[in-house]
Amino acid sequence: MSKVGDHHTVPLSFLLKKELANEKIERPEISHGQASQSKKGEDLTFIKTGCQRVLGDGVTTYSVFALFDGHNGSAAAIYAKENLLNNVLSAIPPDLSSDEWVLALPRALVAGFVKTDKDFQERAQTSGTTVTFVIIEGWVLTVASVGDSRGILESAEGSIYYLSADHRLDDSEEERERITASGGEVGRLNTGGGTEIGPLRCWPGGLCLSRSIGDMDVGEFIVPVPYVKQVKLTSTGGRLIISSDGVWDALSAETAFECCRGMPAEAAASHIVKEAVNVKGLRDDTTCIVVDIHPPEKPEPPKPPPKKQGKGVFKSMFRKKSSESSSISDKEEYYEPEVVEELFEEGSASLSERLDTKYPICNMFKLFMCAVCQVEIKPGEGISIHAGMSDMRKLRPWDGPFLCLSCQDKKEAMEGKRPSGASRYSSGSE
Repeated sequence: MSKVGDHHTVPLSFLLKKELANEKIERPEISHGQASQSKKGEDLTFIKTGCQRVLGDGVTTYSVFALFDGHNGSAAAIYAKENLLNNVLSAIPPDLSSDEWVLALPRALVAGFVKTDKDFQERAQTSGTTVTFVIIEGWVLTVASVGDSRGILESAEGSIYYLSADHRLDDSEEERERITASGGEVGRLNTGGGTEIGPLRCWPGGLCLSRSIGDMDVGEFIVPVPYVKQVKLTSTGGRLIISSDGVWDALSAETAFECCRGMPAEAAASHIVKEAVNVKGLRDDTTCIVVDIHPPEKPEPPKPPPKKQGKGVFKSMFRKKSSESSSISDKEEYYEPEVVEELFEEGSASLSERLDTKYPICNMFKLFMCAVCQVEIKPGEGISIHAGMSDMRKLRPWDGPFLCLSCQDKKEAMEGKRPSGASRYSSGSE
């Protein structure tokens, strides 16, 4: 670091970067494409770009991309496609700034997933679905997932980031222990004579996933609480691939990105599906969404008259890694690497932990409102999400968030504190 009185030349690129930071950050351009080859007709996609949200000082936009891989029928996938986004948005407090809105997303996604699952189960249908749900606001990607569909990002610099988690029983001892502790059984299919085949499954039902929306026939220890990850891209952008297991069972992430490199999003999605089917055949619905997030195109400024000296200076100045002639100490002090920044990550299956008041903007949600279904609760009727904790003495009457009776019943079923299916919801009302 420089001392008072010392003189160092400050790189012009640093000054320009500092100046630009004081201006409004430009939003990325988003292009997308999707493709699918159907075996059972249970994969669904949801794409909504340019969604408008009114701020106090104007209007901002965000985009949503989601994939639903249904099983045992398409009813759960259809219901989630039609209702999940609205349930998530209803859990976000109104009148938030853009930064506050982004901070609110992880908790709202948990509430929206649980409400969607609860409402669908009230229909007494036994279908289930995986979900990979992506919200893009500016350069920030927020991804929530249950099941084994995946969302994977490749930055413009070539690094790969896994933005979802696989909830296959084979992959997580922690999830297996949670299910057995809640009253479920985990094992492989027994063909008789002690011979077991196939992946680990949860019984009854035989589902090989530990989290999903729906699956009422399996048991409520198959929870809808999503893994959530939030990252901020650099201004160079990146490519996001959202695909069902029909793709990922055939292709690695590296192969998926490499096989479509240089292609526009629509062609890339088609090529990924084609490659996956070529590897393993069409054994399952195989669906892919490709989303390209890139800097906005700018018209080229008029070229200045040619100069004899200094040719190429500006071209070198704006490269990712500065090649301008400055001292090593200058470079060390002012150079900031271009990396994808992780803002949030949480995968706990505990609803109490995910809705806890340690949430960064906990003071912005209404105290007497159900944290899941958003219905108003009369004072004294709500049940704290902390109810049943080992040390209740530290809790005060106003220590929320609170759940309504119906959502508390759902929470207890998910935690194995009442038999799955007992006192099942008697009506469609909250």
